Amino acid sequence: MITLTTDFGLKDPYVAEMKGVILTINPKAQIIDLSHGVDKFNVRTGAFILTSAVRYFPSSTIHVAVVDPGVGTKRRAILVQTKKGFFVGPDNGILILAAQNQIIEHIYQLSNSKFLPSQVSTTFHGRDVFAPAAAYLDLGTEPSEFGSEIYDVVTPDFTIMKYNHGIFMGEILYLDSFGNIITNIISEEILKAKAVNIELHNVTLNLSFVKNYAQAKPNEPIALIGSHGFVEIALNQSSAAKKLHVQIGDKIKITAASL
Repeated sequence: MITLTTDFGLKDPYVAEMKGVILTINPKAQIIDLSHGVDKFNVRTGAFILTSAVRYFPSSTIHVAVVDPGVGTKRRAILVQTKKGFFVGPDNGILILAAQNQIIEHIYQLSNSKFLPSQVSTTFHGRDVFAPAAAYLDLGTEPSEFGSEIYDVVTPDFTIMKYNHGIFMGEILYLDSFGNIITNIISEEILKAKAVNIELHNVTLNLSFVKNYAQAKPNEPIALIGSHGFVEIALNQSSAAKKLHVQIGDKIKITAASL
């Protein structure tokens, strides 16, 4: 099984071209679309969508993620082998959050010309590099055949939550279509809190820490652990993102508190 996550959208032919390459190499491939609506060039958004979805796929699934503003530069094309499956895409951080959750075993650079077309576009590695790698991997090619093993991949700040003297420091990882503000903060310690102090760049809030959205009155701001395990800020039946004027990548601090 091969999954695809991109910022290509569905208007252009790019997703179809990737699928055509995969099916030409491996006609029996099963291809699943995770999302092609990732915000353009937004690696954080792609990483969150990938991380959220891959845990529900069976072992040995191959996940291809292409949000690649550095295509054609010196950024590397990589294959990450984990204890559960495989990740294929650019070395820009989009794969690492999801791969780390599955425990990384090996990382290889996609450099073996045997698995590349005779001409590789400098602007579309999704079609010419990542799609072929996924197809050949799905056919049973050993990961080590794709290129040399590497150890120094890009690990962006959005994969890292910091903790110091009771303060959880992170950033906004994703804004979903309901307007929920999803952070990169995850901790068992926060689960014990009945309230939290939230510090954003433009506002400080003292919020009830609840188990579900319906525990709040309509339009009441709350904090909770969302369905993917991260701390969220939400407004019941409304958009916290619009209300608080935040953006993906904004810094956030959270401390346990009392109301």
